[in-house]
Amino acid sequence: MSASTSIFRLHPIALACLFSLLAGCAVGPDYQRPRVDMPVTYKEAAGWKQASPNDGQPRSAWWKTYGDAQLDALLAQVEISNQNVAQYAALYSQAQAVVRQANANFYPTVTGTASGTRSGNASSSSTGKSVSNDVTVSGSASWELDLWGKLRRTREEDQASAQASQADLFNAVLSAQSSLAQDYFALRILDERIHLYEQTVVAYSRYLRIIENKYADAQVSRADVAQARNQLESANASLQDLAWQRAQYEHAIAILIGKAPAAFNLPVAIGTTLRIPEVPVGLASTLLERRPDIASSERAVAKANAAIGVAVAAYYPDLTLSASAGFENSSASKLFTVPYRFWSLGPSFTQTLFDGGSNKSKVDQARASYDSAVASYRQTVLTALGEVEDYLAKQRILELEMGAQQRATTAAIESARVTRDQYDEGKIDYLDVATTEATSLSAQQSLWQLEGTQLTTSVQLIVALGGGWQSESLAGAAMPTASDAAAKDTAAAPTLNK
Repeated sequence: MSASTSIFRLHPIALACLFSLLAGCAVGPDYQRPRVDMPVTYKEAAGWKQASPNDGQPRSAWWKTYGDAQLDALLAQVEISNQNVAQYAALYSQAQAVVRQANANFYPTVTGTASGTRSGNASSSSTGKSVSNDVTVSGSASWELDLWGKLRRTREEDQASAQASQADLFNAVLSAQSSLAQDYFALRILDERIHLYEQTVVAYSRYLRIIENKYADAQVSRADVAQARNQLESANASLQDLAWQRAQYEHAIAILIGKAPAAFNLPVAIGTTLRIPEVPVGLASTLLERRPDIASSERAVAKANAAIGVAVAAYYPDLTLSASAGFENSSASKLFTVPYRFWSLGPSFTQTLFDGGSNKSKVDQARASYDSAVASYRQTVLTALGEVEDYLAKQRILELEMGAQQRATTAAIESARVTRDQYDEGKIDYLDVATTEATSLSAQQSLWQLEGTQLTTSVQLIVALGGGWQSESLAGAAMPTASDAAAKDTAAAPTLNK
């Protein structure tokens, strides 16, 4: 056996060992979720009434805590028919297809070719061989070995992008559900306010007739009639304005469930029990796992981190194994015989020797993109914390305001009753009656508006807390927990305060 033959026989073994050693190698930084300084509790949660037991915490169907069957039926249609949600669902399907494409890069590419030609020329006609045939059947395969982890980093990048797209889908669903719930409560409050105005118009109309009769008997002045008519028509105008607002909310709800406004009608409901549920706040750190917008932003950081590895891998040579084989003959009947076969096999190394700093620029771009994604992630967390604090403060203050408004309304109704009695007794002018009744009506309307604000704020608070969503909902997500993230204090992942 010659020395050259021995080297040839050992070479594949050496290559196999090298490939085994490099199989676990992936250049670029391994991902760690950036740290953020999370408070233990919310500042505005002091004295907050927690739901008990904790099983009352809103889950995916968070709207069921309001106990409204009509609301339940409407919100069930959001994931099915909302067109914004459908758009994000399509984008997520596209991202999943990109991941499957990235997985396909780990397998060899095999192609096959079959061709036949018949050729000739006039100068060779004297030889009797003016026409020739050529039949070829061949196949080839190529396989790029992922020595430096470029393909793995690319797959990590695409997987993180798909998970971000899925979180965006969840966020779109939650946003549409939130908008629908707020519109629904605003509409139901308008039903009550419109009903109050309708009752008021009936009462004002009746009293106008009484005053007109008194004027006919010369018991009151014409000014009283004018004042009573002004009071009635003002209430009528306000009634029509509220009816227009209700129509807008009804149209908005139709669009949110994927229907044309003309094909949707939500009947008026008076006396609906609109209860505000107790919202369990939990620890502030749970926002990292409970808000899909935070999850999307965090997955964007993971994607940017993987992109660094892809850029760094370009510094290293690409190794591709190629093989081809086939048969070629002038006769198809003898094509698949040993004398007419051909084959080739060999590796190919590709390395950029000089690019004028192009790849270094790409690495720098990838690192800057990562830093930008980290800043965006931390800002998203801060914004989320701010939203929760805002809605907690708003709910707490609204409860105090509601108590004061209830007392003011009770006093205004009593004042209007006493003033009307005094007018009937001839002690005061009708202007005083109109003034106190306008105050009473305004107070009652304000009370309904406050109740509507409380309902919409409770929806906003639930959504700000994640609406019952959990990061485990992400398909194939390998997301560290909040405690894991807090335990890793690395230079690559500084805190918000640094």
